[in-house]
Amino acid sequence: MSDITAQIEAVYRRIHAAARRAGRNPNDILLVAVTKSHPLKTVIEAYQAGLHHFGENRAQEGVKKVAGLADWLAQTTKQAPPTWHMIGHVQSRQVGDILGRFSLVHSLDSLKLAQRIHRLAERENYPPVEVLLECNVSGEASKFGFDLSNWSSNRAQLDTFLAAIDQMAALERVVIRGLMTMAPLVDDPEETRPVFQNLAALRVTLQQERPDIDWQHLSMGMTDDFEIAIAEGATIIRVGRALFGERLTC
Repeated sequence: MSDITAQIEAVYRRIHAAARRAGRNPNDILLVAVTKSHPLKTVIEAYQAGLHHFGENRAQEGVKKVAGLADWLAQTTKQAPPTWHMIGHVQSRQVGDILGRFSLVHSLDSLKLAQRIHRLAERENYPPVEVLLECNVSGEASKFGFDLSNWSSNRAQLDTFLAAIDQMAALERVVIRGLMTMAPLVDDPEETRPVFQNLAALRVTLQQERPDIDWQHLSMGMTDDFEIAIAEGATIIRVGRALFGERLTC
C-alpha cells in the first residue's frame, strides 16, 4: 500500500467517524483533495488511489495540472478526468483561465467577479459556471469574501448581501450552489466551531430569505478542523496536508 493510499484511507476513516458522531451519512460529505504546490505525479498517484475531486488555490498552477492530468489519462487509462474545484481567490484577469476547466468555483467573493464570469462565459459560449459564495463570517481583515462578520445582528449587512445575491442570481451564466468560508488558523481546532456554526446559520437564513436559490453546499473545514466542520454541517471539506503531507514546490 502506498503512502497516499494509506493517508486517503485514514482521512476517510476520520470522515466516517465524524459523520457517525454527528448522526450524518458520510456519503453526504465530499472530500476535495487540495493539491496546491504538489507536483502532477502526486495528483496522478492520488487519482490512481481513487480520488476524483481535486482543488487548486492558484489559477495558473491549476490550469497546468488540469491539462497534465487530462493528457496522462488520454495516453494511459482512457478514463474520464476528475472533477476540479477552484478553491482559491480568483482575480478578474484569471477568469478566462478557470472557465471550462473547473467545475465548481468555491471562492466567488464579489458581485464584480460574478459579472465578469458571466460576461466572459457568455462571450466565449461556455456553459453556466457553478459557484459557492465565499463568506467572511469571522471578520478577519486578511480573509477574502463577502463581509458577513455581523450579519446576524446587523440587518443592513445582511440586506447588502441579499441585494448582491439577487443581482448574481439574475446572471444566466452563474449558478449559485451554496456557501464557503475559511476558518482562522488557530492552535485549538475547537475555536473554529463558532465560525462553522455561523456559516450554517447563514445558510438557514438564506434558505428562508431566498428559497428559489440552491443552497446545497457548505464548503468548510480543512485538515486540522474538518471533523468539527462535519459536525456543524459541512457538505464539502478541503483537505491537503492530511493526504499529501506538507506542501512542496512543483
